[in-house]
Amino acid sequence: MADIGASPLPSTPQARSPLFRAEQFVWLTARVLEQRLFAHHFLHGTADAVETALDAYRNEDGGYGHALEPDLRGPVSQPLHTEHALRVLDAIGRCGGQRVERVCRYLTAVSTADGALPAVHPSQRDYPVAPFVRVVDDPPSDLLTTGPVVGLLHRNEVWHAWLFRATDFCWQAVESLGKSHPYEVEAAVLFLDSVPDRSRAEAAADRLGRMVREQRLAALDPDRLDAYPVAPGYAPAEHHFPHDFAHGPDSLARAWFTDDEMSRSLDHLAAEQQDDGGWPVRWRRWAPAPALEARALVTIAALRTLRSYGRFVG
Repeated sequence: MADIGASPLPSTPQARSPLFRAEQFVWLTARVLEQRLFAHHFLHGTADAVETALDAYRNEDGGYGHALEPDLRGPVSQPLHTEHALRVLDAIGRCGGQRVERVCRYLTAVSTADGALPAVHPSQRDYPVAPFVRVVDDPPSDLLTTGPVVGLLHRNEVWHAWLFRATDFCWQAVESLGKSHPYEVEAAVLFLDSVPDRSRAEAAADRLGRMVREQRLAALDPDRLDAYPVAPGYAPAEHHFPHDFAHGPDSLARAWFTDDEMSRSLDHLAAEQQDDGGWPVRWRRWAPAPALEARALVTIAALRTLRSYGRFVG
């Protein structure tokens, strides 16, 4: 293809910043939704533009589908897609009103007998799915999905009948956790960071933090990763670090780690930015499209985490 008026990228310090490099990666590879999310967080883009892009994933049942969560392909609504949509709405300050009322009706319809959410609804069976995602006919309630959804709704002061039993399920699941794994702990943190009973949440978080350290679920020294086991079923390099549990300094999980441990974790996160400007996916890659779509998500998340701790991104 002919060179149509191309000019070299600027070489100012700002152009070499993590944010500039990530921006090039996003424009080159990301879906429209992540492009607009990036613009909203870092380039003064509007919330309306993000919500318009998100609407393309919404189904008539009030849930979300169409591979919004990249590891679940196909059009059908899924709890994980709907959790993802709530995260987006929360990020742009739109997690309320009729749109969330519709979401809660969907959550009610797909809930298990104890009022909580399965990780994957059986309707996924007819469509491609990551090999590490189990699709069963009668799935159990799962903290991995229910915890973040309940936390996001409480964070935005949403009150709906579905929340009562789902909140009770999360309390029981979190307070009875014994041996766990990083993603389950992260889901518990998202619940505890926003549930209204703050004294109970702080007590549960304190116990959870001790468990994380005892079971070595967080890699506290990125230079000695061989000292920290990867959870069964995870990819060989799928370690989790303090910043994965405490996405910002206001999280209850921040108290689990010393200042030095968090500083090393953030240094490692910053150093993970790759030559193309994006951050890597640490979990198992099973197909090209989901892996590429997920990289835009983790790139935006990395920049937001770094910025929330006062690190320079550009």
